[in-house]
Amino acid sequence: MSRAGRAIGIASGTLAFLALGLVYPAVSRGEAWLGTIWTLPALGWLPREWRLPILATLAVAIAAVVVWRMTFATDARAPRLRLTTIAPLVTGPRGFRTKLRDLPGMLRGAALVLAILALGRPQNVLRGESGDERGIDIVLVLDLSGSMRALMDADSSPARAANGQVQRLTRLDTAKEVIVDFVARRRADRIGVVVFGRAAYILSPPTLDKSLLTTLVTKMELGLIDGNGTAIGDAVGTAVARLRRSTARSKAVILLTDGDSNAGSIAPEYAAHLAQTQAVRVYTVQIGNGDDVDVQEGVDLFGQPKYVREHFPVNPELLRKIASTTGGDAFVATDKKSLEQSMHQILDKLEKTRFEAMTSTMEDLFPLLVIPAVALVALEALVRLLIVRRFP
Repeated sequence: MSRAGRAIGIASGTLAFLALGLVYPAVSRGEAWLGTIWTLPALGWLPREWRLPILATLAVAIAAVVVWRMTFATDARAPRLRLTTIAPLVTGPRGFRTKLRDLPGMLRGAALVLAILALGRPQNVLRGESGDERGIDIVLVLDLSGSMRALMDADSSPARAANGQVQRLTRLDTAKEVIVDFVARRRADRIGVVVFGRAAYILSPPTLDKSLLTTLVTKMELGLIDGNGTAIGDAVGTAVARLRRSTARSKAVILLTDGDSNAGSIAPEYAAHLAQTQAVRVYTVQIGNGDDVDVQEGVDLFGQPKYVREHFPVNPELLRKIASTTGGDAFVATDKKSLEQSMHQILDKLEKTRFEAMTSTMEDLFPLLVIPAVALVALEALVRLLIVRRFP
């Protein structure tokens, strides 16, 4: 056989074994391979559509070198004996073993291509729970200014401390309890949280991770941020900024505050204008009605809490203006029950939008390539041992 004919036979045989090895992954997952993501970190800098062609080209190039070394290069390395005449060798060995001497190289080359493709770490996206959920994008804006240390006016549900004494809840404690309950009830809504005092801070962007939100809100305490001021404009503006790129048809900001705006770099009216331009409705909840309230000032000699009366000004006109400008509504809550009712009334007024809540898991596909690669290597070993009788 000529050298060219032998080369064509070796290439054809390698491709045939490669096609045979690809039968198993194709039958096992079928169309899943069309959306495969190749996640090898070394390929991370490449666009996804380029990863497979480049990986396949590299695999074929390496396999070609290995096949050549196991066929033509092996013949070149074989020991030779000089004879005066070659006439007796013309009728030398011509059995089937001689014709199959290139078979191990073909099997090794096909196995190598499959192994290199497996190193590319192919993964398939499995879409588990998939369904349409009705929900909205909401940002809760919580006041952490110093006035939130006041006791909740007309609080009808005081808590009991560990020593059995009745512990009256502050406005912040009550707001936190209501927010935690509100978050737990809104399974299909994406909710974020912004806290503010003299400045506004993002506690969490809108998310469906309710356990994370609950943990973050529960840990909020006075003194974590500068509470010597109430920057309502900055708080609303920050919340609107978080909703600016939201794709939901209904977007809402729920502002819980007990004071008047007296700090910040953004005027509340301008923040309301920004919300209006972004189709964000602002619902305001005024905690307290501006009357004098009790504030705990340490404890007495017997360890009992000591209270003083203080006055914290409110601005219901400003809150109503913000709500009306953005198409929202304004509420006043003087106790925990009315605060809960206000929060649920807000949700009743919102038009819900539909979005797809989907959880995705990744399935590794590389074992489907490794199995036929190992099978071809095992077949190569058997051919060497039983047919070609040359090992290694």
